[in-house]
Amino acid sequence: MISRFLPHPVRRLLGVSAPLRPTGYQLIDRPGQLEPLLAALERADEACLDTEADNMFHYRVRVCLLQFLVGKDIYLVDVLAPLDLKPLWQLLAKKHLVMHGSDFDLRLLHDRCGFRAQSIFDTMLAAQLLGLKRIGLASLLEDNFGVKLDKDSQKANWSKRPLTPKLLDYAALDVWHLPALRDLLTKDLTRLNRLKWLDQQCRAQIAAGTEGFAPATENDWRIGKSEKLRARGQGVLHAVWHWRERQAQQLDTPPFKVCSTDLLLRVSFAADTEDSVEQILRDVNLGKRHGRIFPSLVEAVRAGLERDPRTLPRRPGRDSSHAPLTQSEVARLDRIKADRDKIAAGLKIESTLIANRAQLVQIARSPGNLDSLLLPWQADLLRGVPSLAD
Repeated sequence: MISRFLPHPVRRLLGVSAPLRPTGYQLIDRPGQLEPLLAALERADEACLDTEADNMFHYRVRVCLLQFLVGKDIYLVDVLAPLDLKPLWQLLAKKHLVMHGSDFDLRLLHDRCGFRAQSIFDTMLAAQLLGLKRIGLASLLEDNFGVKLDKDSQKANWSKRPLTPKLLDYAALDVWHLPALRDLLTKDLTRLNRLKWLDQQCRAQIAAGTEGFAPATENDWRIGKSEKLRARGQGVLHAVWHWRERQAQQLDTPPFKVCSTDLLLRVSFAADTEDSVEQILRDVNLGKRHGRIFPSLVEAVRAGLERDPRTLPRRPGRDSSHAPLTQSEVARLDRIKADRDKIAAGLKIESTLIANRAQLVQIARSPGNLDSLLLPWQADLLRGVPSLAD
């Protein structure tokens, strides 16, 4: 039988007969082409969904492509085309979605398209709860189906038109195996009695998605180890960070492509010790692409040196919930962490899935708030540990 040549996870899933790669897809990039997808969604209870964005190529991130698997048909929707997608979002909000690594997608779709999912099955979250070491979609497809994704396409400029057949084939493959992958992961989660854990994680993911991306604040320039800068360095960092933002907007490129955060910090720390703009910038090399904007960086550094540090935005006041722990609370934190790590090792999952450090600190401060700080499955795992009974 040909099935004996398939990877083991596939062979143990009865009834999987889909080809390893999709044989076709419907590209929707012109008005009037959306109806078949809408009709398919009307008939279906769920859909597999993925997105492609241009966050590596433009200052403001855009949704460029939507990939759907509905039943056995793949639909690729060009979001940059002149399409009225309002009916799609309204219909999709009523469907169960199978996605992989949905956190960024849900935030992006909420911020840019006003979309909120009703329910999801996130295959990345499922893989984490199973304790799998390789949880990326490319790794899961290779491990379970022997399919290798094109790494070059992962980093492609999805805002460039027309989309090449190679990119569209890659996009179609992103959703093709999600139903079979979901079924494999569901079987293992059920065996370990962790399916409810995933449901809680997915609900929390949807809720986080509706918060969108963190809004800009007047203290976003305080990056890295900026708290170690003296007055001159603080003024320069404020100036060059905003310089980079302005340049990125004008060039319509991500800020990191103007220059690295490390470069901004090196310039700022140099400002604390060097006397002149020339000395501060002597080792700066923006490369051929952005070398022409070097004069504006010089002006930004000069403005930062002349800035009165007292006029810089004030640091936000300390949140009482982030006050230093007392000595007894620190001791409790260490005990809770040890208990958490022991439980995670027994379950063979990452310990931070149960509670991250910030959550552990809050639990150490107020053990009675366990249920408000964690999801039910996480709180249940920690509820009976000796460290919380102290």
